This record gives sequence, C-alpha cells and structure tokens, in this order.
Amino acid sequence: MDRHVLVRRRAGHLLLNWLVFACCYPLANLLAERGQVTRSLATGLDAAIPFLPWMAVPYASAGLLFSLVFFAVRSDEALRVASRRLLLATVAGCLLFAVLPARFGMVRPADVGGLPGLVFAWLDLVDRPYNQFPSLHVAYCAIVWCALRTVLRGALRRLLCAWLVLVAASTLFTWQHHLADVGGGLLLGGACAWAVRPGATRRHAVSFYYTIAAGVLALVGVAALHSWIAAWAVAGLLLVALAYRRRHAGFLSKHAGRHRWHAWLLFWPYLAGYRLTWMLVRLRERHRAPFSQPLPGVWMGRRLTAREAAGLPPGCHVIDLCGELPEVAPLLHARYRHFPLLDLQAPRPSQLRPVLALLARLQDDGHPVYVHCAMGYSRSRLIVRLHQRRNRRCLSRSTS
Repeated sequence: MDRHVLVRRRAGHLLLNWLVFACCYPLANLLAERGQVTRSLATGLDAAIPFLPWMAVPYASAGLLFSLVFFAVRSDEALRVASRRLLLATVAGCLLFAVLPARFGMVRPADVGGLPGLVFAWLDLVDRPYNQFPSLHVAYCAIVWCALRTVLRGALRRLLCAWLVLVAASTLFTWQHHLADVGGGLLLGGACAWAVRPGATRRHAVSFYYTIAAGVLALVGVAALHSWIAAWAVAGLLLVALAYRRRHAGFLSKHAGRHRWHAWLLFWPYLAGYRLTWMLVRLRERHRAPFSQPLPGVWMGRRLTAREAAGLPPGCHVIDLCGELPEVAPLLHARYRHFPLLDLQAPRPSQLRPVLALLARLQDDGHPVYVHCAMGYSRSRLIVRLHQRRNRRCLSRSTS
C-alpha cells in the first residue's frame, strides 16, 4: 500500500474522531450546566483521595495518546478497530453524560502554580465539573492499551502500561472524577473493545457508522433540541444500521419500482438522504453521460431521469440493483426487474447468482440490457465486471 495514502487514511480517522468528540463532549457539558446539575457520585472513599497537582501532567497527556494511537497501529484493520472503538466510546459516553448527568463533588484548590497550574487553567477553559460517569479518560486508556499492547515489546510496553495506569489514576488525584467514574470508564472501554472485533470491520462498516450517526443525532437533536423529528430520524437510522448488520438487502420493501408507505414512514431520513445525494451526483456530472456501454448490448449507470431514460435503446431490459430510489416511470414496464443489493457492502453469492444468470440469458438472447444502481459507482459496475469475468471463463473453456 502507498505510504502517503496510508498516512491520509490515518489522519482521516483521527480527524473524524476529534470532530465527533468536539461536537459531543462540550454539548454534554453544556446540557448539564444548563440543567444546573448538582447530583454527585462521590462516596466516603472519594473524600479520602488527596489532591496531587503534578498529576495534571499525565492527565493532560491523554489527548496526545488519543492522537498517537492512530499512527502507531500497524495495519488497516488495526486502525479501523482502534478508530471505531474510540468513536463508540465517545458517543456512548456522551449519551450517558446526557442521560445520567453528574457534577464533581469537591472544589479543587485555586492556588496551584507552575506547570500544573497552567494545565488546570487550560482545563477550566475547555471543561466543566460535569461529564462524570463514565470517565472517558479511563475508557480511552483501556482502548489505547488494547490497540498498542501487541505493537510494543519489552520496556516500551511496560512503560506504556505504567503511563496508562498513571493517566487513569490522575482522574482521581486531579479531582476530575470519582471512583465510580473510573469503574464506569473501565466498563465502557471493555464494552467498546468487545463490540468492535478485529476481522469484522469491513463487513459491518456501514452498520457501525449509521449507529454512530444515530447516536450523535440523539445527543444533538433529542437531548439538546428536544425535537421529536430528530427522535424519529434516530429510530430510522438505527433500523438502517440493523438492516445492514443483518445484511437484509430488501429491508426497504421496494415493489414494482416504488416504495410502500411504511418504508417512507420508517426510513425517511435514509431515503431522503439518498435522493439528495443522487441530485448532487447529477449536478456534479451534468456534463457526463449518465450511462456507458462496457459490453455489446449491455449498458450500465445510475438511476436515470425520464429524459435520460429516453436515450436507452428501444426494447431495453432494465436490471435495477437500487433499493434506495424509486424507478423512473418510463422504465417501469414488463422488461423491468429489481434485485436489491445493499450499497457500500459486498453482497452474498446467493444475491449475485440470479442477477448474473438473468443478465447472461438476456445477452445470449440478444436483448439490450441496462444495469443500474443509485449512483452508478459500485453495484452496477460489480455486476458487469462479474459478468465479464464469467464470459471470459466460458470463452476460454470453449476454445481450450
């Protein structure tokens, strides 16, 4: 893999994580501050924990560790796993902050000087005494350890372990968190490590990011804005995530080229998003042909408008792979067939076989065929490429 492409990919994962953190964490703080939260999770043991100003240094290093992990892991899969675990911890933690808001139960001394004083002054600018349970510092430490424990060896590994323990302990000795928050952070980090398993990131990518989008929308739209429309959209996004998790390609119930009313009722954010994306793709590619002819008698492309459909050859059969957009009216005839495939996710062989068989039969019979998906980028090209590969194998066998 090209080194510069890999660096860009690492930077992209880091940027996404920081953007989600910058959106969710301050908002959770603001919600608790507006609600004038006074509930504390302090126990008698917390009152016995001393305040150690120098612990501000390991506490502040958590952001550096958070960033470095994206460049320390060695493979694409390890990068995806670490990135998704951190994303999940951020969103889940901030949702818990909104649902179970709490305030730190003690007042930190004001006469702290030197470097620790500068760190605490910076914390006072960017943080508030809320966002208590669970401690994201501790959750991040657990996830960083899971990501780097197999990367480092010997003294470096022991040093990392000791520093992460010090960072987790600093949440107590800087009077930022209580013992319950530390326990909650460990549970959150472990739960995120369990939820995002190595080896499954490609298969569940779309499902995961729809879940994260639903979580962010729940915090912004439901918790902050109290919008029932946002709550409706969150439910729809979670249903889409579930459909992708189960690899259920027909979850939109598209029939005869149209969506039924219950599909719009349940999945309107998803359907509206695809319609908007399709319009933007049309605008961006307005100077390009909406379809191409990679094989004699076979055309492929995106979902067409009625005007664009008029450019297809007479008597053209249509293979629609797109479940997200309704078919244009001129193509809804007896030669229209719909085989829904999930976008951005590899289809099962059982889903591919009937499509390829129909395409091969139509081409053998001399019928023109138009194969299309939503945007014309992935599913239609996959089917045509597999069809070409099958034709080459059949040709090589017949000439051998």
